[in-house]
This record gives sequence, C-alpha cells and structure tokens, in this order.
Amino acid sequence: MENNKISVGLDIGTTKIVAMIGRKNEYGKAEILGIGKSKSLGVHRGVVNNITQTIQSIQQAVQEAEAEAGLKIEDVTVGIAGQHIRSLQHSDYITRTNSDVVIDEDDIDRLINQVHKLVMLPGEEIIHVLPQEYKIDGQAEIKEPIGMYGGRLEANFHVVVGQVSSIRNIGRCVKSSGLELEGITLEPLASANAVLSQEEKEAGVALIDIGGGTTDLAVFKDGIIRHTAVIPFGGNVVTEDIKEGCSIIEKQAELLKIKFGSAWPGENKDNEIVSIPGLRGREPKEITLKNLSKIIHARVVEIIEQVYVEIKNYGHEEQKKKLIAGIVLTGGGAQLKHLKQLVEYITGMDTRIGFPNEHLAGDSDEEVASPLFATAVGLVMDGLKRQERKQIEHEAENFEEVMESTSEDSNNSEDVVHSPKKERKSFLDKLTERVKDFLDNAE
Repeated sequence: MENNKISVGLDIGTTKIVAMIGRKNEYGKAEILGIGKSKSLGVHRGVVNNITQTIQSIQQAVQEAEAEAGLKIEDVTVGIAGQHIRSLQHSDYITRTNSDVVIDEDDIDRLINQVHKLVMLPGEEIIHVLPQEYKIDGQAEIKEPIGMYGGRLEANFHVVVGQVSSIRNIGRCVKSSGLELEGITLEPLASANAVLSQEEKEAGVALIDIGGGTTDLAVFKDGIIRHTAVIPFGGNVVTEDIKEGCSIIEKQAELLKIKFGSAWPGENKDNEIVSIPGLRGREPKEITLKNLSKIIHARVVEIIEQVYVEIKNYGHEEQKKKLIAGIVLTGGGAQLKHLKQLVEYITGMDTRIGFPNEHLAGDSDEEVASPLFATAVGLVMDGLKRQERKQIEHEAENFEEVMESTSEDSNNSEDVVHSPKKERKSFLDKLTERVKDFLDNAE
C-alpha cells in the first residue's frame, strides 16, 4: 500500500495521547487502520508542561498504532488546544488600485495578510484567520468575491490567537519523537469536522468537546465557523472534586465517575451506596451515589454555564444568529450519564451526543466511533484533505510545465486552456511551515 495515501492524526490531550492511522476508502470515507493510545503525563490543561514525558507518551501511542496497522509512521497532523487559545472578531479592508480587473486570489491574500499584522499581546500569535463574509463597495453578505468587480474589498474575520511558545513546544515534542509535522489544526475544528454534518453547520450548531483538561467550543452558522473558545476545565476537575469530596485517591475517583457517576442528582435513590476499599488495611469507605452525583452535578453545571456564556457571546440570542441545530456534545466527558438532559435544562437548546462516525467507513470498530476519539478522527480527516490539496497543487504545477512547453510551439493555444485551480494555502499550512523552520534553525 502506498504510504502517501495514509494520514496520521496525533491528538495530544491532557489525559491521553492518541495516534490514529487512516486512509480514504473507495467511497471517500475515512477507514481507520490502526489506533494507539497512551496516558498523557506531560500535559496540563491542553498545554505541554513536561517535554520529556510528552515525547515518551507520543512514542508509545505511535508504536501501538504502527503495530496495529503494520505501517511505519512518518508524518503526523497534530491538534492544538489549551487554555491559551482565544478568538476575536475583526474586520478589515483593502482598496484596489485597478477596479477594472476582477477580484482574484491575490486580493484576498493581501486582505488576509493585512489581518496578520494585527498587534497581539506579547507572546501571542495568530493561528487561524477565517473570513466570514465579504463586502464589495459596501454591498454586504458576499460569500465568494473572486471574479467580481469592485474597488473596496472588506471582510469580517474570525481570528484565533494562541501562544507561540505552546505551539512551538508541541512542534518540538513531535519532532523529538522522530516524526515530521505535516500539519497543525485547531482541535475544536478537528472535532467539529468529525462529528457534525453539513446540515448542522448550515442551520447553526455549537460543538462542545469536553476533554480531560479543557472544554473546547466551536460555533457554526451558515456553514462557517463563527466562534471558538477554550474553557480551562474538563473531566479532570470533576475527578478532582470527587477525590476531595469523598477523600479517596484519584484512581478510585475516576472509576467512580465513569461507572456510577451521573450529572443529575435526582436520579439516585438515597439508599444506593457504593463501598470503596480503604488504603492499606483501613476501613472501606461508603459513598452514597446521591452525594457522588451532587458533586459531579455542581462542577458540570459550572462548566456548561461557562460554555453557555461563550455561546451567548457569539450572539445566539439574536434571531439571525440562532443556532437551530442546538448543541452537540463530544469528547470523553460527553459519556457522563444524563449529561444531555442537564445541558438541555441549562441552555434550553436541543442537544445530542456526537459520535465521530459521520465520515468513517461503515465497517469501523465500535471503539473508534466513541466520542473519546472525535478529535483524533478529525485530525486524520484533516491530514487526508491536506494530501489531496498537495496532489492538486502538484498536478497544477506539472500541468503548467506541460503548458509552457506546448505554448512555445503554438501561440494561440493559451486562450483555450484553463489550468486546474491551485488552492490557497490555509494559514495553518503557513504556520506549520514557520514552526518547522523555527525548529530546524533552533537545533
């Protein structure tokens, strides 16, 4: 099997690191060939805080995936999240010198590059610049300006900002693990690609990805991403609260949460009790499930309320911006019992649990289609898309070479032929290149 047809997603999370190998099958769906996961030790709230441990965890996950797929991994598409990510809205415009020529790719590049000159806080860098809609000479709501006439081109942008050092550290970990960085993607975007359908993105939907260390939010409307946020709480703080509240060790707290935990205290009877073995000869502890779910409930409500504030910040309460498809919950934290009901109760929005099987091949493992792996599946899909883009560019370059050699023979063939369109490099590709250059020069 050709190696260039596979793509590898690397999800560096707070609780686990997942390496996932996938390829496109003949129906254009992603088929997962191998999956490896390891406990993540060097990551706190989505940010690397111990390089050596993170490298070990990455290598362990990668080896596991390689063994299952029987392939060697070279390039990976890696996700970035973490509490340092924030987003803002910004509008900008350019005045074109010659309004008799139609607007082309270069004009849009010029406009996007201008947004990159925004002054950020020290240490911050722009990660994504996502155009929302364009205006030409004051005419609003233009989705695709290319090919139109106009003197003043302006656009609203969704700008995602993060810390340079955090991004470089991730690059460093990947490189030191003996892997090449093929691409960098914002994790909420990756998860969204894996679990949301196009109809939901059109109608308006908020994706909430509850991870171990952070909860990511991505809001879509009219098929375009409108808002992103990272809330620095996730499943781990729930476990932490259980540990403190019941005076037990973390491992037990985590098990309790997964096996008996519920986000809705009313569900449990007063007499439901679970007994936990004491440490080294101490008496076992008895914990009522009602208390357990009260502890979980309190913290989960806090997380959801913060997410809801962000959804309101986007403007969900305005008629035009209403999110008709409601909320989709994904990530490991989405597996908590009765969470869907609680979210519906707090936000009053329709809610469903998102499984990343939207774009997976029909015969995929049950395991892969768990909300836990939403980000990893999204990263694999992203890598596959990137390869297609590279191929198109490659073909376009070859095509141009052929055209040049033939056009020397005949001068009039120029009018007839249109070369395949090269896709514009997304900013993340540029960011990846910059991180790569930085790492190469930093050695």
